Amino acid sequence: MIARASAVASLLLAAFACHAAPPGGTTPAATGFVARTTTVDGTVYRYQVFVPRGSDRGARPPVILSLHGAGERGTDGQLQTMVGLGPVVRGRAESFPAVVVMPQAPPDSVWSGAPARAAMQALDAALLEFHGDSARVYLTGLSMGGYGTWQLALEYPGRFAALVPVCGGIRPPSGFSSIRVSPVPSNAPDPYAYVAARLASTPVWLFHGAEDRAVPVTESRNMAEALRRASAPVRYTEYAGVGHNSWESAYNEPELWRWLFAQRLGRRSSTAP
Repeated sequence: MIARASAVASLLLAAFACHAAPPGGTTPAATGFVARTTTVDGTVYRYQVFVPRGSDRGARPPVILSLHGAGERGTDGQLQTMVGLGPVVRGRAESFPAVVVMPQAPPDSVWSGAPARAAMQALDAALLEFHGDSARVYLTGLSMGGYGTWQLALEYPGRFAALVPVCGGIRPPSGFSSIRVSPVPSNAPDPYAYVAARLASTPVWLFHGAEDRAVPVTESRNMAEALRRASAPVRYTEYAGVGHNSWESAYNEPELWRWLFAQRLGRRSSTAP
């Protein structure tokens, strides 16, 4: 997957580069994917922002912060657009209605600490530059980014109108102890209940493949059940026969986007049947 994405990245470099903001300013009426940078603790983080058509006509578009998985870590600022939400948005570029912020975590890092702060800085910058609707800011991520979705939601309570964790979890997957949701105390008797109690007012739609061998499907099952017990507005979709790449189905769910864009801060969603 990484090799294929790297090959595609080289073909798209010129297209991305032409959208980069000029020194000292921004690109007027930019659309499509644009390249940006932010700096945390002296380190430059590259990220991409998808800007929908018509975003310069006065209406404030919703904004999605999208966190990639472990395989898309790097410093090229592009690989994170090749897997998950990026290809879906690129395929619907003429009609996709949201600003999508796609930060990139450095090699061997996770979505906490400096990479998490860089992601939030990228989100804040995109909201300002592209006049996003601060009441309709959504957070999603796949695999390591699914863990990051829970991480940032806990670290920035009340910031996101809805969450879409895809094949993520709370407990570390086998062999990857660094991929975890660090705000959850290690001695919490029930880590899923801990998270659910703090996010009970935030609408969540979880996705997972039933045959996932990288992140156990029980992670999403347990989290969905904990949210239900907390009377949270939660939906859970599990794909029979699907492995780790459940994002290919999740981000192509038409109902997901109707549901997501209907969520606003201050408005409580109903639970799914």
